[in-house]
Amino acid sequence: MDYDFEQRRRTTVERLEALFGEEIDLEAILMLIGVQELGRGVRRFKKDEKLDLMHVGICRVLSTFGYYEFSEKDEEGWPHYKAVKKLPHLTDKEQKELMWRAVVNYFEEEGIVTES
Repeated sequence: MDYDFEQRRRTTVERLEALFGEEIDLEAILMLIGVQELGRGVRRFKKDEKLDLMHVGICRVLSTFGYYEFSEKDEEGWPHYKAVKKLPHLTDKEQKELMWRAVVNYFEEEGIVTES
């Protein structure tokens, strides 16, 4: 186990939970990243928009590892990404770890969560 990373992950989750006042999971965090990248602030989203926001969040965080690249914003302002590198075949556990690493990197790079 990578204890340094695990501490950074816990710190990220704790700070987000403190900010929102409730428990938060990986899917919710990915949706929050999608909202941040959309740049329209917080509002009510339809079910299909929530899935789109999660997709934006996933593409954005995985772009750090070179799997996706920002392509453009459409006429409605939604960011679009293109796949530039194929994701490796991963087990569910490995996939979840990759996503957590990408999420932690995102919040650290954006200066939203920093190590104490």
